[in-house]
Amino acid sequence: MIETGYKMPNLLGKDADGHEIRISDYPGRKIALYFYPKDNTPGCTAQACSLRDNYQALLDAGYQVIGCSVDSAESHRKFIAKHELPFPLITDADHELVDRVGVWGEKSMAGRKYFGTYRTTLIIEPDGTVSHILLPKQIKTKIHAEQLLNL
Repeated sequence: MIETGYKMPNLLGKDADGHEIRISDYPGRKIALYFYPKDNTPGCTAQACSLRDNYQALLDAGYQVIGCSVDSAESHRKFIAKHELPFPLITDADHELVDRVGVWGEKSMAGRKYFGTYRTTLIIEPDGTVSHILLPKQIKTKIHAEQLLNL
């Protein structure tokens, strides 16, 4: 897992429509880059809707929200449409970004082990430096936006 002070590359990935997402696309803004396990699951939907419902407050506080999972572009497009998400979702099906920041690994549920994305949020300063990391046990999906606003 990366640590605070890590300098992210400018290019983060591509959104559901194939557009490149770069830190430099949001000059003067902190980026709240949140990694989540899967589109349209209860926790991930609650988290996305918290960010959606508080999106203007996050923008007013100087944030740009960007989500990322390993789901397909088609899955992201459906998730965005169904929940009217106003922010981009990076499609990381090749695991390039989740591997780079260290949020992909072994998980377990009900005694079954599998690989997946650790729910994690990075706050990236306008210069690309990671200033805060919220780890899986710190993130409360239903109030995630409030958590960011209180950093």
